[in-house]
This record gives sequence, C-alpha cells and structure tokens, in this order.
Amino acid sequence: MQWISVCTTDELENNQHLVVELDDMDVIVFRLDDKFYAIEDICSHDGGKISGGMCENGEIICPRHGARFCIKTGAVKSPPAYEGVECYAVRIEGNTLQIQHPRD
Repeated sequence: MQWISVCTTDELENNQHLVVELDDMDVIVFRLDDKFYAIEDICSHDGGKISGGMCENGEIICPRHGARFCIKTGAVKSPPAYEGVECYAVRIEGNTLQIQHPRD
C-alpha cells in the first residue's frame, strides 16, 4: 500500500477543499469539522469535475446539474447521478496529509 503526501494540515483550512493530482487523476481533499476526507473529482453522472461546486451539509454539489455527493463516503445523495464516486483513505503523519494511492 502506497501513501502519497499531498499537503500539510495547515494548508487546508476547516470547511475548505483543494484538488490534488495523483498520476493522471484528480482527487478532492476536504477538511470538514477538522477531519480530512478524499474523493475523486469526477461526477458519476456526466464525467465532469465536481470540485467547482459548493459544499454544504457534508455534501459537494456538482456545478453542472446539481447532483450531490457525500464528502465523507463518496455516496450519491441526489440525482441526476445514481452512482457514488470513489473515496480514498486519508491519514496524517506529523502535520503531513497523505492519501492512499488510488490504484493500490
């Protein structure tokens, strides 16, 4: 299992997110209530990026058609999407945030 360092915990403020590139894929890293989560940056409805959407109530809203995804699990919460997005393991080593490599 490979862990990839993506940022320090200080670089991401509470209730904010950032996009990191791992190989050829984008992953959104969230800091929500001082816990960290990571999901893929692809809407399962149309394949576009969801990182430009608003976040509210623990969900990110796709900016194109309004599909909602759970930040903690990647589960779909409302149509037009009917499938969730990948969720990745996150850990903190010292003050460095790491994501388990998506292809492990």
